[in-house]
Amino acid sequence: MTVPGDKSISHRYAMLAALADGASTLTNYAPGADCQSTLSCLEALGVQVERPGPGRVTISGRGLGGLRAPTGPVNCGNSGTTMRLLSGLLAAHPFVTTLIGDASLTGRPMRRVMAPLTEMGAHIESAEGGRPPLVVSGGALHPIAFAPSTPSAQVKSAVLLAALHTAGTTTVTEPARTRDHTERALAAFGVTVVCEDHTVRLTGPQRLTARALQVPGDLSSAAFPAAAAAALPGSEVTIDAVGLNSTRTALLNVLRRFGAEVEMHVDTRVAGEPMGRITVRHQRYQPLTITPADVPELIDELPVLAAMATFGGGLTVSGAGELRVKESDRISSLVGGLRALGADATEAPDGFTISPLRQLTGGRVDAHGDHRLAMAFAIAGLGASGPTTIDGADIVAVSYPGFFADLERLRA
Repeated sequence: MTVPGDKSISHRYAMLAALADGASTLTNYAPGADCQSTLSCLEALGVQVERPGPGRVTISGRGLGGLRAPTGPVNCGNSGTTMRLLSGLLAAHPFVTTLIGDASLTGRPMRRVMAPLTEMGAHIESAEGGRPPLVVSGGALHPIAFAPSTPSAQVKSAVLLAALHTAGTTTVTEPARTRDHTERALAAFGVTVVCEDHTVRLTGPQRLTARALQVPGDLSSAAFPAAAAAALPGSEVTIDAVGLNSTRTALLNVLRRFGAEVEMHVDTRVAGEPMGRITVRHQRYQPLTITPADVPELIDELPVLAAMATFGGGLTVSGAGELRVKESDRISSLVGGLRALGADATEAPDGFTISPLRQLTGGRVDAHGDHRLAMAFAIAGLGASGPTTIDGADIVAVSYPGFFADLERLRA
C-alpha cells in the first residue's frame, strides 16, 4: 500500500515555491485539508496555484519578498502548521495580515512563534492568551540568535523563513533534535543553510530557485496501518514510497521495542529526503515506556501508540505536555476515548498510562475534532470484542482522506 504525501514536507515545499523565482511543480502533494489550506492562503497572498490533477500542484513563485497584501483575513482552517509558518513568511513583508482559523485552531497557543518573530522586529497582535487570530505587521527584520527552551520544528521553521528575508546571520539552537524538513527543503530550493548538532544557521537574504519535486509518503500517516500490523496477531503490512527521514523514524524503533518485526529499505532520495518502504509484522507484545527525551520525535504518533498498546504490552508516556495544546487536549481526549472503549487508561499532567489488563469492549467515542484521535480510535477498535462508533470521524480528511477505505482494504 501507499499513504498520502507527507504533510510537513508539502507545507514547506508550497511556501518555498511561492517565494522562488519561476514555477515549481510538486507531485504527491498531500491531499488533506491542512495542506489545501496552505495553498488557499498562498493564493490569498497573490500566488498563482494550479492543480492539474490529483496530488499535482504547480506554483508560480513571486520571488523573495514578493507576496502581496491580502484583501481580507487569511484563513488557515484547522492547520496550526500553516499559521505558524506563514507568520514567519509574513513577518518580513511590509503589510498587515490577519491570520484566522476554525474553532479548533483559534484555541491553540501561538506565543512560542510570536516571541522570536517579535524579537526579529515584527509586530504581532493576538487574542487573549496568545491565541488566534494573529495580526502580523511585517517589515524590515534583524537577525537573532534564538535558543528556545522547548524544541519545536514549527517554531524553528518560522524563524528560518523570516531569516530568508533578513540581512545577516540568524541562528536557532534547540535543546533536542526536531524534524529537519525545512532545512532540507531550503537546500533543495538553492538556499545555503548550515546545520551543526542542534544549531541551524541561515544568512540572508537569499533567493530561491523553482524546482520540480516529489513529496514522499507521510510516515505519520503510515504509523496507523503499521501500528495495526504490529498489534494484530498474524498481521503484516508493506508500505511503499514513504519518507524515511531520520528525524521521523523513531516510530519504527518503538514498534520494534513493542515486539514487532520491522524492515526498512531506503530506495532513493528526493531533494535530500530519503524515501523507501517499510514492512511491519506482528510477533509479540512488550511493555513500552516513552520518556521526555523520546517525545520530540514521536509527538504525532503518541495517540496511535496508545491505541496499539491496548492490544497488549501497555504504555507509559511522560514529558508530553505539548499534547494538551494540539487540535484537542490530546491527553484528556485520548484517555477518555480509550476508557470509553473499555481500556484501563489513566491521565497524568504530561502524559498517560495504558495498562493491558483486558480486551476492549468497543463503544461510542468522540474524535473531538482531532484527525489523529479519530484514526487512533479506529485502530483500537480493531481489537475490541464489539463494534466501535467514532463521532466526528470525517475529521480524518484533515490529513488522510482515504484512511477508512484503506483500513477496510487491509482488513479484507
